[in-house]
Amino acid sequence: MKKAPRHEPEERLSTTPPKKWAAGVPAVTHALEYSLDETTVRRTATTLLTMNQVAGIDCPGCAWADPSPGHRHRNEYCENGAKHINDEATARRVTADFFRTHAVSELGRRSDLWLNQQGRLTGPMVKRPDADHYEPISWHDALKLIAAELTSLDSPDEAVFYTSGRASNEAAFVLQLFARAFGTNNLPDCSNMCHESSGFALYETLGTGKGTVSLDDLHQADLIFLVGQNPGTNHPRQLSALEQAKINGGHIIAVNTLPEAGLLRFKNPQRARGVIGPGTRIADRFLHIRSGGDLALFQGLNRLLLEAEDARPGTVLDHDFIRSSTSGFQEFSQHVRTIAWDDILTATGLTLREIEQVRDAVLGSERIIVCWAMGVTQQRHGVPTIREIVNFLMLRGNLGRAGAGACPVRGHSNVQGDRTMGIWEQMPDSFLDALQREFGFDPPRAHGLDSVNSIRAMREGRIKVFLSLAGNFVRAAPDSAVTEEAMRRCRLTVHISTKLNRSHTVCGRTALILPTLGRTERDIQSGGEQFVTVENSMSEVHTSHGRLKPASTLLLSEVAILCRLARHTLGDKAGIPWDEFEADYGAIRHRIAHVVPGFHDFNRRVARPSGIRLPNPVNEGVFATPAGKALFTRNAWDMLRAPEGHLLLQTLRSHDQWNTIPYTDNDRYRGIHGRRRVVLVNPADMAELGLFEGQFVDLVGVWTDEVERRAEDFEVVPYPTARGCAATYYPETNVLVPLDSVAEISNQPTSKGIVARLEARNG
Repeated sequence: MKKAPRHEPEERLSTTPPKKWAAGVPAVTHALEYSLDETTVRRTATTLLTMNQVAGIDCPGCAWADPSPGHRHRNEYCENGAKHINDEATARRVTADFFRTHAVSELGRRSDLWLNQQGRLTGPMVKRPDADHYEPISWHDALKLIAAELTSLDSPDEAVFYTSGRASNEAAFVLQLFARAFGTNNLPDCSNMCHESSGFALYETLGTGKGTVSLDDLHQADLIFLVGQNPGTNHPRQLSALEQAKINGGHIIAVNTLPEAGLLRFKNPQRARGVIGPGTRIADRFLHIRSGGDLALFQGLNRLLLEAEDARPGTVLDHDFIRSSTSGFQEFSQHVRTIAWDDILTATGLTLREIEQVRDAVLGSERIIVCWAMGVTQQRHGVPTIREIVNFLMLRGNLGRAGAGACPVRGHSNVQGDRTMGIWEQMPDSFLDALQREFGFDPPRAHGLDSVNSIRAMREGRIKVFLSLAGNFVRAAPDSAVTEEAMRRCRLTVHISTKLNRSHTVCGRTALILPTLGRTERDIQSGGEQFVTVENSMSEVHTSHGRLKPASTLLLSEVAILCRLARHTLGDKAGIPWDEFEADYGAIRHRIAHVVPGFHDFNRRVARPSGIRLPNPVNEGVFATPAGKALFTRNAWDMLRAPEGHLLLQTLRSHDQWNTIPYTDNDRYRGIHGRRRVVLVNPADMAELGLFEGQFVDLVGVWTDEVERRAEDFEVVPYPTARGCAATYYPETNVLVPLDSVAEISNQPTSKGIVARLEARNG
């Protein structure tokens, strides 16, 4: 059944009080309403009943872990996962007629919501130089065009190969293999903009860039910190794990600049208590922290723990763990004791008593987990903050044992798997050596470009070809005007995509859209029907099997597109069997088993219902740091301050949004309906700044380069944000994030902590 095209919604704001609980029957209702509006009853039943099941479709949304086989609910999905999978399974189609009707310049003026709602892409399209319309192109000619541009470059480093977390392990491995055989390590990915700070901090301190906990660990924890994350919207299935922790007697402390519905109470629609009862209180304590204050909070906690040990020697710290498994304790201890309490309290906006109450909860807990997300990583001090969290965990030995550890919560399915497969501009020599042994060519050794440096290089004319495997780079990246200008300087831009998005309207001199199969669709190659694999946030690898008929007979899989492009570009160079890889993804997994640690006997092991749990050296007592031990660190910081008349602004998602794509103009949990261009401001700050509810303002970013960054026409909404802090939705406000405002060490854009003023609009 073909669905009618969508029209631009008329923006008109209405507000209701923020919700004090998440999920429940309304979540089920909204999920089904959205799904049935996109596709048929039959397709909705197929996607939802196979989603996150053994041999089913892995949710293309967040990377939260599945319960073990035998413990999964028949409806093992959340509201946003249901929306996401049926947004892909939509019956709406974007055909060649659509592109004949709509010029690129017109599409560039459309909203992100409207572009996404037009439906699935159905055939390869090209925008020729100086043209304002895309037109059809054959697969052969499209791939030939890309290959000609790549081989004409003066250096392979004039090309960039970007990847989104939606890509499978198999596609990611093939892409990095192609890029390195071509001769470049320019392999930026979406991790550069979301959890890069986690990777750098964990590698330095623990010797691994991944978290150390499992789903069972969360169930067993005595105390769980949720820092800078909103699970009710961004990874709702985490709420089920938190509910189980509470049932088992655990406690939860939420640390956030905004009270979020999912942090308050959870009504699990899979339990009677969640349908007709009050649900489960999630956060036992909520720390309403100031933006950028997380580092100061954990330094304050660490100082209090050291002082508690001074008062009761041998009863607070895990001296055996510190002595046998760590280094740098004395230097850390001396440093943290010197930090002034006035600075800690000013930075956090908390009272000493509030922090002492958290210390008391810590002292009463044997097993502690700290979870964090982009509220931490997208700060300027994201890396030092995570290193301080590791310090906190090490003081009482909360690493490498059940019910304890570090838990960076990744926000996109298989974003962690892409990195495991080699999608990183700085892969270590051990990985490159393994590629050389397996495939017989010497991969380039110089580090490539990450996302921010790729934009800089495009702006300067040093990058001629930009190829994106999934994703919406233009809207995910910071400094929107700068990013778009940089993209337009390319000779060729190529997007391998399932649906229309903003990046397709920001074109190089020549631009290609290559439509691909979605994760929901059956993938039949000459070797038979294929499946792909993904890795979740907890280092578990499992299969995903498409179930639906493809949206178009012209679609190719990501693997097929990349293998054919590699053949066109490289020919027989390096002797890589691209034809074999395209025909049978098992051949790719066989090679992955020889290259990537932990993937031995990949094809057999991943076929098991439980999949593969990758080894984590921390849980084996092994720390792959230069000292061979976990590292205590000293973390200095400059307090984030806003001048008088300014606020600290952060960008965030609405509830009806996945990554850069909104599904509606609503944010149900925060009580925002009908408009996205809103700014949430504490009522006390509104009074101080002379603002009123419903006032229209421009958001003006302040940055040291003295270039004014302005986001226009935002409506002021009173909201219980932390004092001195405000919040607004991305990607509309990415324009305010300067390209050069990045996290120390990780080079990740700092979308949390924009200094901005709110200027009243005339009239």
